[in-house]
Amino acid sequence: MAVQLALAWATAPGAPSPEPRFPRAPGGPLRRSRLRRWVRTDLVVGHYGHLAPRSERPNLQLALLRRLLEDRIRSLRRENVVESRRFSELFEEAIRRYQNRALTTAEIIAELVRLAKDLRDAAHRGEELGLRPAEVAFYDAIRQNEAAVLELGDETLKAIAQKLVAAVREVATIDWDVKETVRATMRAKVRRLLTQYGYPPDGQEQAVRLVIEQAELFAKAA
Repeated sequence: MAVQLALAWATAPGAPSPEPRFPRAPGGPLRRSRLRRWVRTDLVVGHYGHLAPRSERPNLQLALLRRLLEDRIRSLRRENVVESRRFSELFEEAIRRYQNRALTTAEIIAELVRLAKDLRDAAHRGEELGLRPAEVAFYDAIRQNEAAVLELGDETLKAIAQKLVAAVREVATIDWDVKETVRATMRAKVRRLLTQYGYPPDGQEQAVRLVIEQAELFAKAA
């Protein structure tokens, strides 16, 4: 929630870029209450500072952004297997480049702000695709095969994703942690569905694996 509020402020048309004023406080770990107080100013400076943060404490800005992104990516891991891995890899790569001195503090702040904006935009993909959040997650799982995208097209992949959600709902109340037979049944259903829609055989194994992972997330959240 904090990320969404911060980005809404940072990307609003004509948003100001005030000079940040951080409260004087002893050192130590950042508290969530402090993050909420500072988040708007920090993201505004990071976005509009043209890679030159004006805060006298850019390291604090960086710590803030890292905390916000880590929280959002952690939350995404409970929602979307494919997207959470993608953003986790982008985040870790950016931090690695900074630690290897390939990016300055100003540049890593700008990089993380861009990543946070991409996270925000990704949260609205369902509106553009005409899919519900759960359907988007399964759509992402079966869209990783380029041949499937080219041969079937988005509309067919969307239809498959909607069918997958319906199939998973049938077994969502069963404890997947102790019911291996549930996984086996689900794998069989997924394979039949992919075959029915003409999903490329060479990409089915990866699609089935990702769908089962996503199905387990879906079942745990049900």
